[in-house]
Order: sequence, then structure tokens, then C-alpha cells
Amino acid sequence: MLVLEAFLDPMSDNSQFYACIMAGGSGERFWPMSRASVPKHLLKLFSERTLLEETVRRIEGVVPKENIFVLTNEVQLAGSRAALEGLVSAEQIVAEPAKRDTAPAAALATALVRARAGDAATLALLPADAFIADHETFRTQLGAAMIDASTRDTLITFGVKPTYPSTGFGYLEVGPESGRHAGRFPIRKVTRFVEKPDLTTAERYLEDGIYLWNAGIFVWNVATFLKEAEHSARELAVFIREFPQSEWSDFLGQRFPLLHKTSVDYAIMEKSQRVETLMAKFDWDDVGMWTAVPKHLPRDAAGNTVRGPVVTERAANNIAVSNGRMIALCGVKDLVVVETADAILVCHRDAVQDIKKLTGKLPKELL
Repeated sequence: MLVLEAFLDPMSDNSQFYACIMAGGSGERFWPMSRASVPKHLLKLFSERTLLEETVRRIEGVVPKENIFVLTNEVQLAGSRAALEGLVSAEQIVAEPAKRDTAPAAALATALVRARAGDAATLALLPADAFIADHETFRTQLGAAMIDASTRDTLITFGVKPTYPSTGFGYLEVGPESGRHAGRFPIRKVTRFVEKPDLTTAERYLEDGIYLWNAGIFVWNVATFLKEAEHSARELAVFIREFPQSEWSDFLGQRFPLLHKTSVDYAIMEKSQRVETLMAKFDWDDVGMWTAVPKHLPRDAAGNTVRGPVVTERAANNIAVSNGRMIALCGVKDLVVVETADAILVCHRDAVQDIKKLTGKLPKELL
């Protein structure tokens, strides 16, 4: 039987472990750097690597490189291949033919793995755009979850202990510790999935201590997910069962757009009695808007976070990102200023959640 430390051993057998990375989001809140063809996960926000590349590298050692699938769309296909050149083959990057949310994506991920390895395989489904700096702890916990899910009928989620009353995340309500562990990490039953709350409710969740942020990271055995889909979302089960073992592009193009657009939480997780969670011991940030950037980049003595050619004079608490031209900030505070070759954003920090509202007012060539 595999032990957790086996992932550090290149001779260990993790050939039945797969990872599917969801990389099809729009990232409108990171305009003007993010566009339809270059969304948040294809940006180099914190290093010289895109968030997508960081996600792929983060699972090294847990999942063999050849067992990674990236689920994107036609518009982002070329950018995804360019970002992952040398890491995965072009055939491992699959373009969804229509935007159908996370439940159809989960079904496609499970179908791809089932076509390759059968019902006994175990897969992790991960978003491409989260920022996690502690790769070592992440790998350890992901490996523990995959070992556990490979031997039991369980759907494992990762929950993050809230650090503030967020109204932007979904939550997991969890039961008491059961005494069961994945590796050395305790597993708790998920009693309820909770939608994004209002501020008063989020404050109560933070105080109660039984609510975790839903990180959108899942682990399951193919057979277990298929069983749950048969029970709760039959069209997904039919899609998985009828998915061809080879030459599946025509099937994908014809059948995927017909799937109902809904989240995996609503279609499967909220209806299942098999959902459990591991509390993340690693750092996690979904990097939802420009104001998340200062958490992960240095700040100067006045609290400014800058990337690229930026100079400041009596400027404080600003975020300034230049992709070429000089940005000069003088006597201003609490601004977000982002420069690209064809657009400039100037926004108050308190209004970053409204950036996506600009998209209806911008010319199509800037979207």
C-alpha cells in the first residue's frame, strides 16, 4: 500500500493518479491585462510564470506529468499551450467546445481519465488561477487525499480556514472531527455547502469556527464520482459512460454543449452523503481582484506595490503595474494603476470589484 512519503520516491507507483486543471475562466477583474484570450491564469502576476504553469508545477511528484489534463476553451487554447510548452503535450490540453461551468467540466475530466485508465483511477480537479506559495505542504496534502480517495467511496474537498469575513467565497459547513485521517491530516464530514454570504452572515461564520472557505479543489475515484452522478445528475453519468476511449473529439463537440450549465457543487456535492474535507495547511488565495496582489509582492515604505517601471513621490498605498511605459505617481493614494500597450486603468482600491462593469463600455478589441 502506498504511504504518503512514497511521493518523494521516484520509484513509487502513482500511475493511477491523474489531475485535471480547469483553465477556462475570464478574469474580467484583472482588465486591462486580462482579456478573453489571456485571462487571469495566463498572466504573470507574481513571477515569470503564469498561474497556470505554477499550478502544473505544483502537482509534480504527486501526479505523473503524462497524467495531467488541462481543460480550457478554443479562445485560450493557443495561450495555454504556449504557457505549458515543455511541461505537458499539446494533446493533454483539451478545449471545451462551450462554456458550461464546473459540473460539465468535472464530467469531462472524469470521462477523460476513465477513457485512459478505467474506473479504478483517481483524479484531482483543480482551478488554474489560485495562488499557493507553499508547494511542499500542498503536495503532501494532495497526495494524502488521493491515496485516501483511491481506497474509499468518498468525494474529498479542500477547505480553507477563514481569516476574515469574506462575502466573495462559498463556504463549507463541517462536522466534528471523526477520528479519521488521510495521512496525518484529519478528515471531517461536510454537512452543507453554503453560497456566498452577506457580510453579517460571513462574520458569524468566522466566529462559529465550523465554516471553511471552499477552495474548489476536489479529489475522487472515477467509480465513486460516476456512482454519485448516476444518483444526482444522470446526464453527466451518461456523458461519462458513453465517452469514447479514443477519437473522442467529435463526441465532445456534439455532446458537451448539450450538458446543463451548472456548478459541480450544486449538481453533485450538495446532494451527496459522501463529501468530506481536508483543512488546508498550505496558504491559499483565489486572487480575485487587483487588491490581492500586495499580499504576494513587496511593498515600499509608503505601502506602494509596484511592478515594472514605476516612480513615486508622496504616493501611498497604491498598486501600480507597468507592462512597458513609465508610470509616475505623485501625491496620490489608494489607487490601482495598470498600464498595457493599448489601455490604462486608473481605479480607486475600493472600486476594484466594479472593474468588470467596464466591459460593456469598452470596444471589443480591448476585451
